[in-house]
Amino acid sequence: MPQRDDEGNGDQKVAGSTMSNDAIKIEHRGRVTLMTIQRPEVMNALDDAAQRSLSSAFDDFARDDDQWVAILTGTGQAFCSGHDLRSDPKGLSGLPEAGFGGLTARFGLDKPVLAAVNGFAVGGGFELVLACDIVVAAPDAVFGLPEVTVGVAALGGGILRLTRLAGHQQAMGMLLTGRRVRAAEGLAMGFVTEIVDDGDVVAAAMRWADCLNKASPMAVRATKAVARDHAGHDLVAAMALQWEHPAIGRLLSSEDAREGPAAFREKRLPRWTGR
Repeated sequence: MPQRDDEGNGDQKVAGSTMSNDAIKIEHRGRVTLMTIQRPEVMNALDDAAQRSLSSAFDDFARDDDQWVAILTGTGQAFCSGHDLRSDPKGLSGLPEAGFGGLTARFGLDKPVLAAVNGFAVGGGFELVLACDIVVAAPDAVFGLPEVTVGVAALGGGILRLTRLAGHQQAMGMLLTGRRVRAAEGLAMGFVTEIVDDGDVVAAAMRWADCLNKASPMAVRATKAVARDHAGHDLVAAMALQWEHPAIGRLLSSEDAREGPAAFREKRLPRWTGR
């Protein structure tokens, strides 16, 4: 588990701020955007308005050069219980262009997104988790894709991402039955990064974010882009293609690529700019 360290890159911190509406609370903690779903009365299920609000928050994060990492979490006893079926009984309309919660089909986002899972993450909520890069979970967190039990399918990335992460047989055990699993099983299956023993998942996610922000943001984004875009290629082909990826080109010509070696030679902490 990463340890919080407040040294380094201190000159890159920006003032904190908080914005919120009825459904989504947005906090800026230095370089980190914390997004909290706050609809506990419906286990943080997202109706159409909440979908638009969360998608807008990801739009803002994507284009804000001062924000390098996003953390998504929920208030109360749930992370997110999926689509609010009271607003759309079939759960098939109202999706933003970028997918459920404005994330599951946001394929061009190279900045890292972390999930801090404090309770139930089911249906679209689990699909949000699977779309994140790092997942920290409380021991009693619950994950599941119950779509088949209500006559639909996990088409927000659940089927495809879970089979890639957990393997066919493990994924089918959840997908074909709606079976739920807890954090320990999610860790064994490969979609949970860390189980947080004390349950303070936001603090744990912030420790991960601090570690990410000590690295070059250009290098972090290029790494995510290559992993995402070449994961399905044959290894030999992928090793060659990675050099042609636009994100690698941007990295190698960036200020960060010059700053890293300079800081190493001068025995000081690097001052990343993300440019």
